[in-house]
This record gives sequence, structure tokens and C-alpha cells, in this order.
Amino acid sequence: MIGFAGYGMAGYGWIWFLVFAAIVIIPFWKILPRHGIQSWFSILAIIPVGAIILLWIVAFKDDLDKKTDGA
Repeated sequence: MIGFAGYGMAGYGWIWFLVFAAIVIIPFWKILPRHGIQSWFSILAIIPVGAIILLWIVAFKDDLDKKTDGA
């Protein structure tokens, strides 16, 4: 029989989510301003697709700036 404790991690799922979110958001919070992107965009890193998009933007930010400055 599945009781209340059978759901997720016995109620600790939100705690693990917050820990994981902090582990992901804090590095983005520090890295994004160095690339000219506002810190609050780091909240998108909670969503896995958002983290991947942010990584791509940071990786190619210098190339995008050079193309727009030289044109």
C-alpha cells in the first residue's frame, strides 16, 4: 500500500529541488554579468533547456559582438 510517504522523496523533493537550483543558478549569476547579460537571466537555468541556451549565448557572445561592431 502506498501512503503519503510513497510520493517522491517523502516530502523532501522540494528541498532537493532548491539545492539543485542553487547549485545551477549561482554560477550563472556570476558568469552572465561578465558577458554583458543581466544576472536575473540565471533563473532560466532552472529549466534544462534554459541552461543550454544560456551556455550557447555565453559561448558565442564574443563572436556576436564582433560581427555587430564591425558591420
